[in-house]
Amino acid sequence: MRHDMDHLPSLQQGELERVKHILLDEFAGATARATQSWKRKGQVGKIVLFGSYARSDWVDEPENGYQSDYDLLVIVSHPDLTDIAEYWYVAEDKIARDPAIGRPVNIIVHTLEEVNRALGRGEYFWVDIVRDGIVLHELPGYDLANPKPLTAADAHEMAAGYFKAKITDVDRWLATVEFQLGQCEEDAGFRKLAAFNLHQTTETIYICFLLVRDLYFPRSHNIKFLRSLAEDREPRLVAVWPRASRIDRRRFELLKRAYVEARYSASYEVDRDDLEALAASVRLLRDTVGVLCRECLASLKEKAAL
Repeated sequence: MRHDMDHLPSLQQGELERVKHILLDEFAGATARATQSWKRKGQVGKIVLFGSYARSDWVDEPENGYQSDYDLLVIVSHPDLTDIAEYWYVAEDKIARDPAIGRPVNIIVHTLEEVNRALGRGEYFWVDIVRDGIVLHELPGYDLANPKPLTAADAHEMAAGYFKAKITDVDRWLATVEFQLGQCEEDAGFRKLAAFNLHQTTETIYICFLLVRDLYFPRSHNIKFLRSLAEDREPRLVAVWPRASRIDRRRFELLKRAYVEARYSASYEVDRDDLEALAASVRLLRDTVGVLCRECLASLKEKAAL
């Protein structure tokens, strides 16, 4: 893995340095408050930049509503320290609010054992990180395993199983949404339920794509993060969500917020026009991902000569 960021403009290098220090400082603060000694001695063994900013194919077009995210892998010393809500929420919030950081930042947190097990299975997501990733921080004793090759036949079997299960779940979610859309003209409760279930549909579609493409998905309900990871791997997904107009960006934000607020916030409101527009994009996402997954499975099948 590389250790330099010479391919990045100085602005992005400075932002990533700031992100790294916030992550380390806030983690140190979170673990210092712990009562168990192993938590107080918790470590961030590695921080790795992956994705478009590691590969040098990022997009930076904020005027068009599209800007590649920074994607970071954080490796910690204990499974409990991967808990985003307990150890990383404050850092994520601080990064998101920092005016000196001009791009969205996504983090995934795993232990070294989790990562090395996945590398031992040859899972594509982790193999790509080892190939393209840039180390921003590391401690001794956190070496990544050499990836073992995964046969095309095994990859096809795994990906086909994921696709069958997840695309069926997607169709179930969509059937639920269609019923709720038919009831929501005069019923705000059904509108909220439809928004929540559209979120769940979107989440499941992205999980389906990432599992087929990478054999991995992050433990996250943040559909903006999942969208970023999926679009990083397949540019054809970008067109599903219009970004140029304020109303389009507002609608996606409504969908993102629906996971929590549509269930628990009395102030969350979504009208039928918003729901119909979101449902149209979600259907398009489902169809597009279906095509992309079948392409991926066909390629794996051909490589395996099945």
